[in-house]
Amino acid sequence: EPGHRGQGLEVEVWALPADAFGRFVQKIPAPLGIGKLTLDDGSSVSGFVCEAHAVKGAEEITALGGWRNYISAKLAS
Repeated sequence: EPGHRGQGLEVEVWALPADAFGRFVQKIPAPLGIGKLTLDDGSSVSGFVCEAHAVKGAEEITALGGWRNYISAKLAS
């Protein structure tokens, strides 16, 4: 959400050559896409975003801090 200032999520930042990034992006299925994310240090990186219609009714995982923590919690339960 543009201008969001709430609790964030842990992310992984990877580096890819431009041609590899282009091939990677071509394989991303809808409703996912690539958008700009702002990190805690204020820098901006390209990262996964999801179309708003696809998250209606989705489980909120922000309190867990990120996807890896969510998966760990699911496996532990």
